[in-house]
Amino acid sequence: MSIVESENLTDNEPDQIPVVPSAPMANGDSIPTAFDPKQLRAGRLERLRAMMAEEGYAALVLFDPNNQRYATGSRNMFGYFLRNSTRYVYVPLEGPIILFEYPGSAHVSTWLETIDEARTSKVVWSAVNQRDGMSSDPFGVEIAELVKEHGKGNKKVGLDRCALNLARALEAQGLDVYDCMQDTLHCRRIKTPEEIACLAQSMAASEAAVAEVEAAIKPGITENELFAIMYGEVIKGGGEFIETRLLSSGPRTNPWFNEASDRKIRPGELVALDTDTIGCHGYYSDFSRTFHVGPGKPSAYQREIYRMAYDQVHHNMGLLKPGVSYREIAEQAWKIPERFIDRRYPSIIHGVGMHGETPLVAHHMDFDRFSKDGVLEPGMVVSVESYIGEVGAADGVKLEEEVLITDTGIEKLSRYPFNDELLNKEV
Repeated sequence: MSIVESENLTDNEPDQIPVVPSAPMANGDSIPTAFDPKQLRAGRLERLRAMMAEEGYAALVLFDPNNQRYATGSRNMFGYFLRNSTRYVYVPLEGPIILFEYPGSAHVSTWLETIDEARTSKVVWSAVNQRDGMSSDPFGVEIAELVKEHGKGNKKVGLDRCALNLARALEAQGLDVYDCMQDTLHCRRIKTPEEIACLAQSMAASEAAVAEVEAAIKPGITENELFAIMYGEVIKGGGEFIETRLLSSGPRTNPWFNEASDRKIRPGELVALDTDTIGCHGYYSDFSRTFHVGPGKPSAYQREIYRMAYDQVHHNMGLLKPGVSYREIAEQAWKIPERFIDRRYPSIIHGVGMHGETPLVAHHMDFDRFSKDGVLEPGMVVSVESYIGEVGAADGVKLEEEVLITDTGIEKLSRYPFNDELLNKEV
């Protein structure tokens, strides 16, 4: 019996797929790497419907492709539907889940046990038809009929995103419409064991891609060429796409957030990257590393700022445990030296799941502007961020680790080694 390594096996009926159940997690002692895709889908849907019951929703209408995938496991033309909110999934608290699909493509998802029925979307061309009543009115009527049939008199409907006309069309039918995105993200903050297995597999594939990038770093290669290597390896490893182009070199490492360009890399420089990868099974892998370009040794300044970034990540990882509040993390975080504060990274930690998720914990001076307090809980996955760069300097260092919050502390999901030369270790 083989281990299932994909949730989206459209050439097989689900009951024909051999599976190995996910390994149990015991106090963070092990991270599962095998999973049953049916159990993955069932666990996510159970959490979503528990949230709906708690918040009093009769139904959700999900336009966001990530939420659609969370609720059903269904994926179709992902990038297209990130741009065009024209595919939607009706998820009642009780009753059949109905996919409203792009014409001619329902077969991509109807094999899934989570999809009870497929209909054609009423809003196929979002740039045209959503702007008037031609599609929004029929959309509203159809959803209202479903809520009346399955809602037992409850008229509260959640939308995660859509055109204004669609929300108004539902309200015109007497439904109480609410933005459910925050509720949905809050539900998704705790990962099931099957989700953690997906995250572990996604991370392993991304680490393999970064290894190929590191091996290719040499004077004369361009940032774009390195980024192309990473992107290609992500796809070969079963990943889907990279959200950003954060790979930079030399003076383009400071400040952070310069995206890959045609700049040629020179000896003695730093190369920094952030994976930001929607990897296999649709799960995010998010870690960062900075490398030195040979020949020659890193400068004393490069080693100094690398050590600072390393210390920041590891100090802040040491704060993470279940029950600690986000504000406590901000207040107890590694103290950034004054000259580096202006170019601090926006967050200390942020959630990880199908993309960068909740929570976001900002630095203490930014906390009330960017963060809402809460506590870490077992089953959360977060990335721990550091960027060290100062105004007027040539170099900057980006490091980041991804960890699972366990019953007692953390377990690392990212295991890519740090650079011994930049840490001034013997190599």
